[in-house]
Amino acid sequence: MDDRMNKSDKEEMEKEEKATVATDDEPEINYRGWKVMPFIIGNETFEKLGAIGTLANLLIYLTTVFNLKSITATTMINVFNGTTNFGTLVGAFLCDTYFGRYKTLGFATAASFLGLQAIQLTAAIPELHPHRCAAKESGECEGPTAGQLAFLLMGLGLMIVGAGGVRPCNLAFGVDQFNPKTEAGKRGIDSFFNWYFFTFTFAQMVSLTLIVYIQSNVSWAIGLGIPATLMFIACVVYFVGSKIYVKVKATGSPMTSVAQVIVVAIKKRKLKPVEQPWLSLFKYIPPKSINSKLPYTDQFRFLDKAAIVTPQDEIKGDGSPADPWRLCSLQQVEEVKCLFRVLPIWASQIMYCVTLVQLHTYAVFQAVQSDRRLGNSNFKIPAASYVVFMMLSLTIFIPVYDRAIVPFLRKIRGKEGGITILQRIGIGMFVSIFTMLVSGMVEQHRRSIALTKPTLGVVPRKGAISSMSASILIPQFILGGLTEAFASVGLIEFYYKQFPENMKSIGGSLFYCGLAGSNYFSSLLIFIIHGTTNRTATGNWLEEDLNKGRLDYYYYIIAGLGILNLGYFLLCASWYKYKGNSDNTPELELHVNGEKQQSDKP
Repeated sequence: MDDRMNKSDKEEMEKEEKATVATDDEPEINYRGWKVMPFIIGNETFEKLGAIGTLANLLIYLTTVFNLKSITATTMINVFNGTTNFGTLVGAFLCDTYFGRYKTLGFATAASFLGLQAIQLTAAIPELHPHRCAAKESGECEGPTAGQLAFLLMGLGLMIVGAGGVRPCNLAFGVDQFNPKTEAGKRGIDSFFNWYFFTFTFAQMVSLTLIVYIQSNVSWAIGLGIPATLMFIACVVYFVGSKIYVKVKATGSPMTSVAQVIVVAIKKRKLKPVEQPWLSLFKYIPPKSINSKLPYTDQFRFLDKAAIVTPQDEIKGDGSPADPWRLCSLQQVEEVKCLFRVLPIWASQIMYCVTLVQLHTYAVFQAVQSDRRLGNSNFKIPAASYVVFMMLSLTIFIPVYDRAIVPFLRKIRGKEGGITILQRIGIGMFVSIFTMLVSGMVEQHRRSIALTKPTLGVVPRKGAISSMSASILIPQFILGGLTEAFASVGLIEFYYKQFPENMKSIGGSLFYCGLAGSNYFSSLLIFIIHGTTNRTATGNWLEEDLNKGRLDYYYYIIAGLGILNLGYFLLCASWYKYKGNSDNTPELELHVNGEKQQSDKP
């Protein structure tokens, strides 16, 4: 990455990243910044290539090699994806509470490799999968035995364990390598978020094209062996750089402090609010706390009562409360406020990501019933491969945004990232609405041609193929890539920066929980639309045959919900206060090691 930076940035970064942080009890921290990124980004790229290379075609593998029925295989995939995304919360909790990010990532990467290797063995060893189903018009194929299915589920279970540790921790671990107290370190963190998504998208593109092609057309054993090999390389690359990583230690359960604030605030709910709470509330920060000092904010003021000192509260000689379940500090209260402030923004992510879900599902069905021939040849582009244009759009735009747009906006606006994180997310949500409107208009055009002009054949169990070129679908995928470049990248950066330092991994898992929520909400929306329109004169909007349905109306409904969601997001964004910012707080005195210290002015 150093080669892509201009000379002045590199010199300043090398100078400032040598800055160290030390205390009387802890060794100095040597932040190496971009110098350690080849190991971290290399590990991340190989890990993503390995995981996505297997999961991208897993549905086809279950139906063709394991002879599972479509509904069974689909249910298994949905349960797997949902468990994987929500499993990130467990992994994040264990990481922040007990093991730290370095150990969690090492263990999770190894678990992912073992899971991928187990799945590869189910294809390579004939005894671990059913006999191939002969092409018969009647009769059912032989399904997997209990032992074969158990071995497959063991591999998937190991992948869930691996993803639960890797997804919430790898981004936070990369950011740990930069010094957040220097300007070069702050710019490095901003760039890292962009490059993180760049490598993730690059891995998706390679997996959905080259690896999927080998699996489908050459050999499942070879095609699944490649991801397992790449995951092994990821393990090696990760541990090679272990001596130069910054390894932030776990500091105990961060949720205990959250629970204490809520419990104490409830106990003291009948107390009257104090005047000048920034001066009157109990102030204390543990000497080894990794969390940054936070000024008082006037939001969620009912939580302030947890830091009101009463005659019954006892304080130790070092300034800490004798019973943390009876008295909390202002710092603890403000950390909980950070968490509460993020949750409304997270709720808006669920509706935003519904757009992305459609681009991976119904947009592919549009391609199935469109003319996918390449030029005048008989070669047809696989319907699922059109998603690559979404990833290509993201891959191309992120470097342009990071190296051209951000520096330009930084000079004009004087902000580190050119625009604020919430402004970036808002732009992405606006583009997502436009994406659904374009998708609806394209579907309306595709359906009209299918019904009024000669078709190109029939898709089994679907319907007639429209003579509209599938290349007309590309703009909606390009827009989908742009909305991810703004909103998805912005959301990940937002969660990381706005959570307290000891909850970074939990903050990282929040993005994946939002994706899981979007999948479930999309399923609910489909169920409602299907049940409601099936009884109307126009018929079911979401028919198997898109020519008989009205998929365009479904897209327009999502666009309408997106407009409402954008309004909700703008309302939350106008109310939101970034962590560490306060408009009405004078200097605070904080107890550290029993001594009073003044915090920086907000």
